[in-house]
Amino acid sequence: MALSLKRRTDKPAPDSMTLTEHLGELRRRVLVSAAAFVVMAVVSFVAYPWILDALKHPYCQVAPTHCGFYVTGPLDGLALRVKIAAYGGIFLASPVWLWELWRFVTPGLNPKEKRYAVPFIVATIGLFTLGAAVAFLIFPHALQWLDSIGGPSLTQILDPNKYLSLIILLMVAFGVTFEFPVLLVSLELAGVLSPQQLSSWRRWAIVGIVVLAGVITPSSDPFSMLAMAIPLYLFYEISIIIGRIIRR
Repeated sequence: MALSLKRRTDKPAPDSMTLTEHLGELRRRVLVSAAAFVVMAVVSFVAYPWILDALKHPYCQVAPTHCGFYVTGPLDGLALRVKIAAYGGIFLASPVWLWELWRFVTPGLNPKEKRYAVPFIVATIGLFTLGAAVAFLIFPHALQWLDSIGGPSLTQILDPNKYLSLIILLMVAFGVTFEFPVLLVSLELAGVLSPQQLSSWRRWAIVGIVVLAGVITPSSDPFSMLAMAIPLYLFYEISIIIGRIIRR
């Protein structure tokens, strides 16, 4: 019994692992993440028709009578299906990636850091998903604006690869920029920024947010820029409130 107990206590704690053990742990986490991506990419490849129909929905809202895609090369269809499989694999495997990252860094965190880590991870996932959803909802307005800006003499014949690149880029741009409050609150927790500083910079923040929305928005239409700028300013104010609550 004593020998068995000794063997259990001889097992190294996570914070006392050697460099080789850390590298082995990292390798295992990376392999699990890679396997998750491959599996989810295969699932997306099989579910390609349904995913394409879902992504085509904003286009069909704008042009319900002729929302078909046109390809000009024999390999374009395959390239589109592979691209959708890759994007789908990344999106569907991302929870596994975050879980593996969490399991890898948790042993090195102190109790206070662990307490903040879970809300930050949940907020990161939730805000990115919210940003991507907002981009998907406003995409018909972006398409309408892009169609009207060229004038009535142009007839749109959309390439599905370019269409997919634009909608994915817009969703990623919104998802990443919606992480803005997570960044601000992190800097407040680290003591780099204070709520008082953010309050005093409010006017410059408004100008910076509007400029950022104009630069980052892939479609460059006014509706998308407003749809990005307004939430970012609200997030700025919410970050100030959260910072004040944390410092109490």
